[in-house]
Amino acid sequence: MAQSVAPPTVSAPAVPAKLPLAAIAPWAVFFGILMLVLLYFVGAEQGATSVFNGTDIHEWVHDARHLLGFPCH
Repeated sequence: MAQSVAPPTVSAPAVPAKLPLAAIAPWAVFFGILMLVLLYFVGAEQGATSVFNGTDIHEWVHDARHLLGFPCH
């Protein structure tokens, strides 16, 4: 017995949900500040611009510094 196959139905394209800017803005600010802090620790926390004493932070981010192309030595 042959089975009949229904032709595929064409549906309307999906419309993404609209998010209000007020819902996104606090998260964007939070992650922007977080990225700036991380950029500071990877890119500038050493030598004369160091805020913290010692070389612990420098050693923790040493490989990331080289990976991102920041001068280190």
